[in-house]
Amino acid sequence: MIGEVLTDDYQNIPRYYTALAEWICCMLPCFFYPRKVGKARFAIAALCTLILMTVWLVWTGDVPIQVWLLCVLLPVGMMFCLLYFTIDISEKMVLYCCMKAFLSAEFMASLEWQLEYFVHNGREKRDFPNWIILILVYGTVAGIYWVIDKRMKRGDTELEVGNKELFSTLLIVACAYTISNLSFVYQNTPFSGTILSDIFTIRTLSDCAGHAILYAYQSLRYEVSAEKELSKIQSMLTAQYDSYRNYQEVTDLINMKYHDLKHQIAGLRAEQDPQKRSLWIDQMEGELAAYQPERQTGNQVLDGVLDGKMPLMHNYQIEFTCVADGSLLKFMHVTDICTIFGNALDNAIEHVLLILDPEKRIIHMEVSARKQFVYAEIRNYCNQDVTIRNGFPITTKKDAKNHGFGIKSISYTVKKYNGTVQFGVKDHFFSIRILIPKE
Repeated sequence: MIGEVLTDDYQNIPRYYTALAEWICCMLPCFFYPRKVGKARFAIAALCTLILMTVWLVWTGDVPIQVWLLCVLLPVGMMFCLLYFTIDISEKMVLYCCMKAFLSAEFMASLEWQLEYFVHNGREKRDFPNWIILILVYGTVAGIYWVIDKRMKRGDTELEVGNKELFSTLLIVACAYTISNLSFVYQNTPFSGTILSDIFTIRTLSDCAGHAILYAYQSLRYEVSAEKELSKIQSMLTAQYDSYRNYQEVTDLINMKYHDLKHQIAGLRAEQDPQKRSLWIDQMEGELAAYQPERQTGNQVLDGVLDGKMPLMHNYQIEFTCVADGSLLKFMHVTDICTIFGNALDNAIEHVLLILDPEKRIIHMEVSARKQFVYAEIRNYCNQDVTIRNGFPITTKKDAKNHGFGIKSISYTVKKYNGTVQFGVKDHFFSIRILIPKE
């Protein structure tokens, strides 16, 4: 059987098929990432985008193929605007999602059209089986995209997208799009076809290969991001534990001196000059009485963490109140207690130090039992706007990539005990609320 040769009047993908594919692929990140607009606004924006894309692509459907390849840039701009104004992610991430959605739509539409062309041998008439094929192919491909993205994402790890990643993604998408459409523009190249069925196959396979490369690259980026994040969290765990150990060593040394002083007092009582001896003894007893552990929560590790933070709080006039039953934390490993409360207090101290008025430098901590759970809360006064994204507060520091790991290490540690952690701001107080099942 001799295939149909590509001519000017060949039947290509209907433009509204392309518009629908681009719209569906654009919807996937809208449901994958948190949105920053309500349901009604999102629905209106999505519907308007679908209408505008369809109208534009159908209206420009009869232009020469060379011009058509440029006409697709406007729908890509519409996809970018929809993602930018509706989902709560960075601009670079929006651009990445936009390019990925475009390539996904190219593959979705080309695969559907190839199957439809094969079944109906290129007839222009659209009947019921055509719509069945359209629904099945678009639905299946979109479902596969969704499952792959869900499985690829690891916990709370966010995909880091910078200029380098954007350039690599643009290169992959541009190469796949160029090769897949090369035969429609130039038939006399080593990589072009002249038989229509072969051209459709080249287009589908090129889009599929480009998509596979893009997903492989994305998976690699997730691996790198997860390893980097885990490494930094592990460093913070070690740092908090080392801080606790250092404080314990200092405490042990002070206790030893305390014990020695009691013997010295006994020797001083043998002093012959009564007035001098009495003055000396009173002075030493006063110094000993002044020393006593700052906190006694019922958990030695928690006491150590709190006592280690107290000098800094005293120096900067931070008002710290604590109502904690540390005995509730006995089932937790020492490093986990250091990580949760050490990081939470460090975060609170760091924030209140930015407040000029010392009377507003307030931190409160609570550890108590709530039915079958251990409830812990660390609150600090907050006079700045705090943005919560994906359940985590967004750091306001310039070098955002290298901050925020204290918060993530708290979440990581709490999840080890099947607990939950919640961040929020209310009445000028930023709070970390932790709920862990008791053992």
